[in-house]
Amino acid sequence: MITPEQAVLLAILICVGGALVTLVLSRSRTFAGWLAFAVTTTAGLFVFVAARRVLLNGPWAGPTNPGAIASVGLILHFHVDGLAAFFLMLVGFIAVLASFYSIAYMRHYPDYSLGRYYPNFLLFVGGMYGLLSTSDTMWIFCLLWQLMTLPSYVLIRFEYKKPENVRAAHKYLLMMEIACAAVMIAAWILAAPAQTGPLAGKYDLETLSGNLPILLLLRPRTTALAFALFLTGFGIKAGMWPFGQLWLPDAHPAAPSPVSSLLSGVMIKTGIFGLLRTFLWLIPAAAISAFPLARWGFAIAVLGTITLFTGTMQALKQEHSKRLLAFHSIGQIGYILLGIGACMYMLPSSHPIAATLATLALAGALFHLLNHGLFKGLLFLNAGSMLCATGTQDLNRLGGLMKFMPLTGVTALIASCSISGVPLFNGFASKWTIYVATIQAVSVAKYLPVCAAIAILTSALTLASFIKFFGVSFLSRSSALVKEQAANHGRLEVSWLMQVPQTVLASFCVILGIFPAIAFGLIENTLQSGADGLARALATSAPGMRSSWLGLTLHSSAVFMPIVLAITLGALFVLTYGISKLGGATRRASVPWLCGYALESECNRYVAHNFYGEIKRYFRWLGGTSRGMSKEPVVRKLT
Repeated sequence: MITPEQAVLLAILICVGGALVTLVLSRSRTFAGWLAFAVTTTAGLFVFVAARRVLLNGPWAGPTNPGAIASVGLILHFHVDGLAAFFLMLVGFIAVLASFYSIAYMRHYPDYSLGRYYPNFLLFVGGMYGLLSTSDTMWIFCLLWQLMTLPSYVLIRFEYKKPENVRAAHKYLLMMEIACAAVMIAAWILAAPAQTGPLAGKYDLETLSGNLPILLLLRPRTTALAFALFLTGFGIKAGMWPFGQLWLPDAHPAAPSPVSSLLSGVMIKTGIFGLLRTFLWLIPAAAISAFPLARWGFAIAVLGTITLFTGTMQALKQEHSKRLLAFHSIGQIGYILLGIGACMYMLPSSHPIAATLATLALAGALFHLLNHGLFKGLLFLNAGSMLCATGTQDLNRLGGLMKFMPLTGVTALIASCSISGVPLFNGFASKWTIYVATIQAVSVAKYLPVCAAIAILTSALTLASFIKFFGVSFLSRSSALVKEQAANHGRLEVSWLMQVPQTVLASFCVILGIFPAIAFGLIENTLQSGADGLARALATSAPGMRSSWLGLTLHSSAVFMPIVLAITLGALFVLTYGISKLGGATRRASVPWLCGYALESECNRYVAHNFYGEIKRYFRWLGGTSRGMSKEPVVRKLT
């Protein structure tokens, strides 16, 4: 039986080997796609088995089987605990679906060689597996960071004939290398006291954790600098304000849609993983009195609040589908940072309910991280399907797609409801958890309810943004472009190869919304599976989080029972439908009446540019200027 670390290493080697094979066979576009999917699935199975074993039984503590694989794993400092297992499962799941979606999607780039796509896609996934599994913070970390960053750079500039894509890729690469340097410098600072004797040259997490009590006593300012660098480096990767606005809104739209799904759904989560690893899992419990955890928690919570508000307000201005989604990636990361910051602030408190609320805040952050991977991965696939059907990402030129793309429309509606926090969808359950933890923390930290109020307002703005995104694309009258494409090609719905990943992700958005206890059981196992440092204190409060099968009991009177709500709404719908039929009313369709003198035309359509004009005007100072594409020429239909 192989260990979890060996399973993850095998998954990485499978990805590297698959990259070499797909490079050779890239001329056969369909076969290369199926091969990349098979490789991604095989690697994902190894990762899933490893993660499941850790979550159920804890990290591997037995002897390691000798051999080349074990030796390489030791050199790479691989260690899979509950936190790593949680992230590995999310990466593997989204990667498998994105690779399946790519089989049909990438057929429509005849002008670009797939030798630059599938090999880099597999290396990108393998790099994320490695980065989440290594306990090294210096050279091995740098190697795995580059294995993740360089292939994703090539994928972002895949359409290299577009200068804006090349510029976006260069900006992305620069920011990622700055982030890597910041993390390595921070690790070097914390490892400095151990660079003599048997610990010389060691930069693993265990060494850094052992040095912290001495550093906090003798060099508190130097230690603060190191953690500021950790926050900067991992904050850049996560898209935290103000760093996210520098690269993320350009990089995500430039990449092919399956890659955008990976970038937003899982890649930026590696930054969150780094913050959790350094601020909670790294700090030993003995140093809690000397480490200013509450101050760092305050800073992260405030930065998270600013991030969620600015990212969402900037998204509200966008008229480009994938650029709108990219800004929302920044906004949703803010919710996760708010939960983490609230947890850090309350954990050292002596208040009777502080530990419970801290655990609840972290559970909400991890739950929303999981949900964001699902609904944001789905939204980018939806945007890719819309692009394939119409040849444009300009929301002003879309309309009436529900008639021609019903399945994509339904899944886009589910994803829009999920990210907006509509009840019975997964985004509401995780946001509700964060709201409860921060609002009920008023006796511990009076600023947290203020952050929660801003987050609730921002969730309403998210709903407004997705009313525009979904409404103008699917529900408005059919635009001239959509009518033309439908007349020329008939069927606009994408192939089943692209429908299946969208359906799977949409199903999970609904399942976790109605049964949030599933996710909380996973999070409970995550915290109890090898939690180190301050995270051990959270693990003691974790049992019982999965509540009951009826729903989610959070704390005191803050109860959300989605099953009961779903049954109630279903009964009311049936009752309303029955009453509507009692009068025998009939439905008829008629052409729009435009005052009797105007014919129906494009100028009569309400397009994306017309939404929220006053909000865009008064919040112009926030930046995030819209890059509408109203003058974009009609490009060929991709499917």
